[in-house]
Amino acid sequence: METTKKNVVIGLLGPTLDKSYDATRWNRWRPTVALCQQEDFLVDRLDILYQKKFSTLLNQISSDIKSVAPETRVAPHQVEFENPWDFENVYSALFSFARSYPFDTDKNNYFIHITTGTHVAQICLFLLTEARYFPAKLIQTSPPLRKKDMKTAGSLIIIDLDLSRYDLIASRFMQQTQDDISFLKSGIKTLNHKFNAIIERIEQVAMVSQDPILLMGPTGAGKSHIARKIYELKKVRYKLSGTFMEINCATIHGDGAMSALFGHVKGAFTGAERNRKGLLISADQGILFLDEIGELGLDEQSMLLRAIEEKRFFPVGSDHEVESDFQLICATNRDLGQDVSAGRFREDLFARINLWTFYLPGLKDRSEDIAPNLEYELDRFSGKTGNNVTFNKEAKKSFLRFATSGQAIWSANFRDLNAAVTRMATIAPGGRINTEVVSEELSRLKRSWQPVNKNTDSQNIDRVLGENSTEQMDLFDRVQLAEVIRVCRKSSSLSEAGRKLFAASRQNKKTSNDTDRLRKYLSKFRIDWRLIIKS
Repeated sequence: METTKKNVVIGLLGPTLDKSYDATRWNRWRPTVALCQQEDFLVDRLDILYQKKFSTLLNQISSDIKSVAPETRVAPHQVEFENPWDFENVYSALFSFARSYPFDTDKNNYFIHITTGTHVAQICLFLLTEARYFPAKLIQTSPPLRKKDMKTAGSLIIIDLDLSRYDLIASRFMQQTQDDISFLKSGIKTLNHKFNAIIERIEQVAMVSQDPILLMGPTGAGKSHIARKIYELKKVRYKLSGTFMEINCATIHGDGAMSALFGHVKGAFTGAERNRKGLLISADQGILFLDEIGELGLDEQSMLLRAIEEKRFFPVGSDHEVESDFQLICATNRDLGQDVSAGRFREDLFARINLWTFYLPGLKDRSEDIAPNLEYELDRFSGKTGNNVTFNKEAKKSFLRFATSGQAIWSANFRDLNAAVTRMATIAPGGRINTEVVSEELSRLKRSWQPVNKNTDSQNIDRVLGENSTEQMDLFDRVQLAEVIRVCRKSSSLSEAGRKLFAASRQNKKTSNDTDRLRKYLSKFRIDWRLIIKS
């Protein structure tokens, strides 16, 4: 049996047309109330979008609708416009509402009431409906033609838009999304599918949600950079009006940590000679970025949890609560789940900040993105110093060959890449990075990674064949050859090494010459047994 769909109308509270004048309000035509008085159109639910400063009007309108249309359920939604006549500001707010609204077209028919609000708001509602961000029809209400009939409901028109233009209009909004994603990536045309998917999801969340965001990943993977780009994106889209405040939690401890985060009053502890606001207050209406949140003490974690959930807290030494409405972005290179198990991190705080968690892969796991990031770092250097620096073809090819090979550890990730570019660009003769500059930099990088890369396959081979010998070698050959060299070093002779290496296959041969087989294998790489022993 087919169930009748309910009629759901979404509309803006009209501070001018809907305005109430005590008992005389019933002598005026008010579009939001009149919408629910229509004889031929039943409104099952009315979603009213309103600004906080018009809460009194909202309560009056809701009460009046209840008296004339008790079957209509009024659902208010607070949507703030910094400037109701600014197109980008209004569109961004309505677009965010549309993306977060739980549409259920199987159960409901949706309608957008476009009679109230500024002309800018009406245009935005029209565009969003035409682009199907609101899967709805438009409703326009009109007052009675004669003044003496103002007490009546007036008329109503339902407009079913021509959806054949959907693709053209939708492309406009898709372009904005792509622009936002490019902004988060600083315009770098990254190719790593996993990273691109993460950034796309971050964009979706950042544009709609005010909940905490947790960025995880190795040191230097770009967590701080992404946090600031999220702030800048939300700022230009009028999602927030406050500032970006950040601190590395590893640098604050004890009273200093409490004071830095929550502020203090004069005399709260030794050395507190004046009041201090603290970062949470400073981040009101903005973003608080806590880098390395895993280093935060348990007492600070407890206070932070309450501040996130209730938007209220006590500064150190104060008997009076203060309020701050901020969005929290956290970052860590630690496994907070393990820290919870070990009692180093509060489980309830972890549950609160773990709503939106994104793991940023390290540079070594994004080898296809090294080339575009190399260009980005060069452009940054040029912009900072005013010196235009480029690679010659052979030098760039040599650097990228090494940078994308198994030899490149990138233990500090983008910090390593930035440092490498800075060094090469600084000493590049005539602003041109040549192969000699690259060769010097590659040697420097390898030396800096030696503690991290101790006894690796590449180093074992380089000891035998010489420095940089593995750059032209496939990973398959490199791994196999490194193991052969390791076995040879632990053997007293070439024949002993051969017996160890071919122990299984020699059982299936009538005659075997393990020494000859090993000698032929080594000769492929121009390696002599004595060369291995000497290395």
